[in-house]
Amino acid sequence: MTDEAVKDVLGVPLAVTDLVGYQDGSVVSRELIRKDAGTVTIFAFDEGQGLSEHTAPFDAMVYIIDGEAEITISGKAIRTVSGEMIVMPANAPHAVKALKRFKMMLIMLKSS
Repeated sequence: MTDEAVKDVLGVPLAVTDLVGYQDGSVVSRELIRKDAGTVTIFAFDEGQGLSEHTAPFDAMVYIIDGEAEITISGKAIRTVSGEMIVMPANAPHAVKALKRFKMMLIMLKSS
């Protein structure tokens, strides 16, 4: 990510819900921070959309900004709603599905 791509978010108050918009039938993302230590990305999922099961080598925190989602971690489905957060452990298989349109902030912390 270039400095130009993030300059509109640096040092200014932001409404998190406005950082990425919903698009019919799609998942939209916007990376806000990319550093060696980790990333912060905002996602907007249309109802029924999701991310298929995968793993990541780092712990990650998901904060539900708006809407309702099902997050599956190691085969356990967990319903999450606006205002809730969940931590996904490193190397645990996980998936995300929008039960209703929802937005989330993904914070991934990389360990050295």
